[in-house]
Amino acid sequence: MLKKSLLAAVAVAAMLGGVAAEAKTTLVYAARVITDPDKPSLGPSTVTVTDGRIMTIEPGRAAAPAGADVIDLGDKTLLPGLIDLHVHLTGDPGGDFRNEAVDPDEWGVIVGVKNAAITLRAGFTTVREAGSAQYTAFSLRRGTAEGLIEGPRIIAAGVPLSIIGGHGDVTGFREDVHAILDQGYTCTGAVECAEKVRKASRAGADVIKITATGGVLSQQGRGLGAHFSNDELVSIADTAHSLGLKVMAHAHGERGIEAAAAAGIDSIEHGTFADDAALKVMKAKGTYLVPTLMAFEGVRERLGKGIYTPTVEEKVRMTLGRVGQAVTRAKALGVPIAFGTDAGVFEHGRNAGEFALLVKAGLTPREALASATTTAARLLSMENEIGRIAPGMSADMIAVDGDPLGDVTTLEHVRWVMARGRIAD
Repeated sequence: MLKKSLLAAVAVAAMLGGVAAEAKTTLVYAARVITDPDKPSLGPSTVTVTDGRIMTIEPGRAAAPAGADVIDLGDKTLLPGLIDLHVHLTGDPGGDFRNEAVDPDEWGVIVGVKNAAITLRAGFTTVREAGSAQYTAFSLRRGTAEGLIEGPRIIAAGVPLSIIGGHGDVTGFREDVHAILDQGYTCTGAVECAEKVRKASRAGADVIKITATGGVLSQQGRGLGAHFSNDELVSIADTAHSLGLKVMAHAHGERGIEAAAAAGIDSIEHGTFADDAALKVMKAKGTYLVPTLMAFEGVRERLGKGIYTPTVEEKVRMTLGRVGQAVTRAKALGVPIAFGTDAGVFEHGRNAGEFALLVKAGLTPREALASATTTAARLLSMENEIGRIAPGMSADMIAVDGDPLGDVTTLEHVRWVMARGRIAD
């Protein structure tokens, strides 16, 4: 009887964590390892992973302990998992804007499950979800974190804050329809904007997304200039920072970019018309530029095909001649450039096409890779968790043929992915 009681106690303790489960160890061997884009590549090496964490990086082919799994990547290059700071997993390109009056929010989760898997297999082990319906991205975030669905680590914004009738608000419908579709995140005045930041935080946002200027793909037809007042921007930034949250600002027009950076917004998304005056403020304030050049590739491919309304097409034609110029000037002025694509405006899975566009705009292959690893991790304040292959870091790694520090297009064909120690199918 005593023996049975002891066995039962041990079983209960094991279920409650009182008895440690056997650690799962995996050894990953590759002919070349890029641990950090700012450091020289390593030759043949073995990376040991235990329970989702990188334990060691050893030269050559290390001996595997008993019970360990061994992954031999042959002559491939192993490097940190990539980070895309601007995606919309819950949407696909080319949809009619009126769908938001038809499709339930739950449909966004279904679409997001598909796109999360596609994004992971493309080598992106962490993404920042830059705007979705109230809880869709939060549901995806939990699903990938718990391993219930295949996908990257998700840093989620939820519903963006916007001005009434601006980019991010519901536009293009009758006023009575607007009232029904309103998600409750427009604000007017510093006090109300602070309230909406707190509301987003309470709902579960990891980051606050705002639309600081007009946008290209929305039905608001007032151009791409500044939307929020200076007092509203300062209120948003200060409130978010007091809650430990950063703010990402969709911004195209130069004066809207300058105002957002001056207010303390942490990153400018798109930054299409950023001039030297705006970029100098960004440099002084430590504001990151997330260029999303691939978004314009997606838009260009659909222009003139009846996909966009005349309102949208007019704004598209305003922007295409300036794409990439802000990146060139940002680099010259020392503004940090972090990787983001706006996937969802183009097909998910093509994210790595951004690398070649960044290089075309003036970044070196090493700088382009850093933008999607170490620089992106710093913007997320996760530099001790992701963005490098180092002991103690999350086991987020990918493998490609060739050397991406010589040819960034190799990153468009990822051959193997591990995220949080789990190997993607």
